[in-house]
Amino acid sequence: MPKHEAIAARSWLFAPGDSEKKMTKAMEGEADIVLIDLEDAVAPDSKAAARPMVHDFIAANPEQRGRLWVRINPLDGPHTLDDLVAIMPARPGGIMLPKVYGRQDVETLDRYLEALEVANGIEQGSTPVIVLITETAEAMFHTGDYKGAPRVVALTWGAEDLADSIGASSNKEADGAYSFTYELARSLTVLGAATAGVTAIETISADFKDLEALKARAEKVRRDGYRGMMAIHPAQVPVINAAFTPTEAEIAEAQEIVGVFAANPGVGAIGWKGGMLDRPYLARAERLLRQAGKL
Repeated sequence: MPKHEAIAARSWLFAPGDSEKKMTKAMEGEADIVLIDLEDAVAPDSKAAARPMVHDFIAANPEQRGRLWVRINPLDGPHTLDDLVAIMPARPGGIMLPKVYGRQDVETLDRYLEALEVANGIEQGSTPVIVLITETAEAMFHTGDYKGAPRVVALTWGAEDLADSIGASSNKEADGAYSFTYELARSLTVLGAATAGVTAIETISADFKDLEALKARAEKVRRDGYRGMMAIHPAQVPVINAAFTPTEAEIAEAQEIVGVFAANPGVGAIGWKGGMLDRPYLARAERLLRQAGKL
């Protein structure tokens, strides 16, 4: 069974699975991943009609298949198996699993996918998964449990469904910032992703017109350890891509740090530009260069 590596994808753009026009527009844009949505973006009465649309769209664009992922409906509802049976013959690039309660949901999905891969002549274990790990109150206690979980390449979080799960009337402070519980969810997600060795992906910014706020938030969460962000509108994608792409100045500094240590093998700390560098600086520099494809 293939071993999945953490995915290097900056922008994850949602597109409703019941709109061929919006799926096409999303695919033709710059998003690293197009998340075709069968969950929240599709009304319950429209899900049956949306499934063959999603299948046909993916099947009609085989050269884009690796970018075309599908958010299925959650395992605790009636739609999950119908979603998977409909879309897996088209070989989507990956699956987003929402509203989990813990690792056991990923393991259940793995068994479903194994059977459907075999049935459709797909390499067993080859379909990767991103998991929304904070949308239920119970899931918040299990954010560190995904190390070695089958198929998982990324973790992300959500604030709206979490608020519903705990009966909150709002998830924001008066100034528009997330309140403590939701900042905790963000922190636990990046910690969970680091523990699992997978990619941390930031949740959406609902105000798609405020691109300056999006830029500031994307740059902040990148500093915090996130490697990408979800989007709900094509206009957000270039901002996200830019925010999660290392700049030339960052690359040059990282190369200089790596060079300093390479010139002084075996040292634990070394003076540099009036300060001291130790091994964590080297690790961060090497990680940035790998992210930029320079190492």
